[in-house]
Amino acid sequence: MRIGELAALVGISTRAVRHYHHLGLLPEPVRLANGYRDYGLRDAVTLARIRRLAELGLSLDEIHDVLADDQGKELREVLAGLDADLARQQDMIAARRARLATLLTEPDLTPESAVSPDLAAVLRDLTAGGSSFAALDRQLLALMDTVATPADRDQVLDLVRPLIEPDALARSHDLYARLDDLADADPADPRVAALAADLVAHIPADMAAAMIAHSDGDWQGWIFDEATPAQAEVFRLAVITLTERTQ
Repeated sequence: MRIGELAALVGISTRAVRHYHHLGLLPEPVRLANGYRDYGLRDAVTLARIRRLAELGLSLDEIHDVLADDQGKELREVLAGLDADLARQQDMIAARRARLATLLTEPDLTPESAVSPDLAAVLRDLTAGGSSFAALDRQLLALMDTVATPADRDQVLDLVRPLIEPDALARSHDLYARLDDLADADPADPRVAALAADLVAHIPADMAAAMIAHSDGDWQGWIFDEATPAQAEVFRLAVITLTERTQ
């Protein structure tokens, strides 16, 4: 099958497939005489496993180790591993729903009431100052914290904490203010590209890796649904720059 068919079968973008090739997670298949890659069932299973392991919160290095262990196994064993991944994912979904059910019983529910105390402390510093875009960011982080497993919540905290370090917090607030200034701007406004470049310079390496790994995930949908066109363009350009740096 072609790369587009493979991506559609697993439910990811062709860009993500190429990114996994670049990282060595998914081996390059043989090419046909016309130059097109020819993918088979095992490629689809491997790609599905990458997606499930990423959804379970494993880092790309951890996923690489799991897949290396899979290489000597028969396809039936690999499928059994994928089934176990799905079972763990079902357990995670059940735990998240139970947490949401508890939150829904609170009489004065706000986005901040859904987050863990550790993340609440981070958000107080990071989103202080009354920025409209910071308020949107706070809601996204609160949602992520609400539906995450304990391991995922720790990972989110580890990604966000560098943004509130003494030498970074002022820059974080400045970037939020500049995003607010673009609320009514045209996406072609020259401030957009400048802000995207500054955002890329500000994003910690681990956060950049997570953004690239999940560049076709829900967080981008939130950006394009909730942000203005110029603000969304800032993040689109930033992701392009970060992705190019890894190639």
